[in-house]
Amino acid sequence: QVRLVESGGGLVQAGGSLRLSCVASRRTFSGNAMGWFRQPPGKEREFVAAISWSGDDTFHADSVKGRFTISRDNAKSTVYLQMNRLKPEDTAVYYCAGRDGETWRGLYEFWGQGTQVTVSS
Repeated sequence: QVRLVESGGGLVQAGGSLRLSCVASRRTFSGNAMGWFRQPPGKEREFVAAISWSGDDTFHADSVKGRFTISRDNAKSTVYLQMNRLKPEDTAVYYCAGRDGETWRGLYEFWGQGTQVTVSS
């Protein structure tokens, strides 16, 4: 069964930090690249960051580069998103996603339910 469960969202002041976690079932995680996406209020879902199965290759959107870091612990079937220097425009529902392939480029087929991140000014 495909299952992704995010946690770690919440309310934080601008300039603060949060770490999102996403625990995946073995079927969803093993051998697969993972990513984080977000959907700000009233806007389309957008890409945030992605990581290859090995963890050697990562990519971050320009809007978060230098502030957010994606990582993974394959032994724990968990992917993380460390978010520093948060801005009000980072407010969104954050989704964990997985794809059938080792590289992060491509279509993401598996999705979590999302976790809310709210950054106050």
